[in-house]
Amino acid sequence: MQRKHDRKASKNKEQFTEQEKKSRTNHSKRSVGKHEVWSWTTATKQFLCLVWEKVKVKLMLSMSFLIVVFCYCRRLYCFLAQLVKWWSNYLQRKLRRNLSVLTEVDLLGYSAREWKEETKQAKHMREAYEELFWRCHIKYLQQVRKDNYSVLRAVLFQIFSQGIPFPSWMKERDILKLPEKLLYSQGCNWIQQYSFGPERYTGPNAFGKLRKCMEALKANWAEISATKDREERGNMCNTLFSDESKEYKLYEAIKFLMLYEVVEAYEQIKNRGKPVHNLFRLLLARDSSSDPLSFMMNHLNSIGDSICLDQVELFLLGYLLEVKIRVYRLHRFNTEEFQVNYPDEYRREWNEISLLTEDDRYYHIPLCRT
Repeated sequence: MQRKHDRKASKNKEQFTEQEKKSRTNHSKRSVGKHEVWSWTTATKQFLCLVWEKVKVKLMLSMSFLIVVFCYCRRLYCFLAQLVKWWSNYLQRKLRRNLSVLTEVDLLGYSAREWKEETKQAKHMREAYEELFWRCHIKYLQQVRKDNYSVLRAVLFQIFSQGIPFPSWMKERDILKLPEKLLYSQGCNWIQQYSFGPERYTGPNAFGKLRKCMEALKANWAEISATKDREERGNMCNTLFSDESKEYKLYEAIKFLMLYEVVEAYEQIKNRGKPVHNLFRLLLARDSSSDPLSFMMNHLNSIGDSICLDQVELFLLGYLLEVKIRVYRLHRFNTEEFQVNYPDEYRREWNEISLLTEDDRYYHIPLCRT
């Protein structure tokens, strides 16, 4: 019995030993698997860390470079923007300073700024401007540079900006030959005493200088009047009337054409040829302009320098250019001379331009735009 019990115990012990071995074997296998997984994960992490370290350096360098470039570009942009703004303002100031005819402004606003005092004259002027605004439907005003070419500038600017063509008599004649005609054909040697406004130029080169003025007038007038687009004409006028040397040539050419018309009328009256317009008799009836030479010496030579055109010469200007010049004379408000046409006798087909003056010396351009 005892032996049988021992054998059974020995058998159980062997079974336990075998189970323990199996358990240890399985545990060992699991440990090996876990170790392999841990080793692979560690290796992967180490690899990624190495790669990140290398990439991080390059990425940081790249980001730093991009930040530096961005900051530089931003500063450069700000600098260029300020430079462009400064240059634009400079050009605008320069152009505004050089423009002899400014852009349009509100009529009543201009009146309030220019005549803000409470004097009798200021109140009179404000009333005159209100009359223009409400009765004549004039809403805007273009200021014209105040010098002794003022009226010529205001008239020519409107002729060019409106695209008004040459007057009929200028289409039939070559105006470039008129200085030569006066000098040689009609024996007006005194033309060498012609003075070019503020230049006070006289001498043997007057003929050549007059021809250049006539060329400038003909070329610019033909080019601008042939331009159909109104905005483009306006840009061309702004360019032309911001260059003193060019615009002065235009005014001197007009002055010479006025002289030529007076010479022609004087010869017709002298030779009792075909009838002339009454304005020529009125002009030549003055003691200071009884003949073309005195007209040139006492009137034309000083225009642009020390005097402007007077009322009689405005009649001549309108007749010469074949335009009806309507002038609003604000200092004559509430009188019959508040609104005057030059010339008072004109043809129906003539174009009309308007002027505004506060003193019969300096002129501005009234506008009826809505």
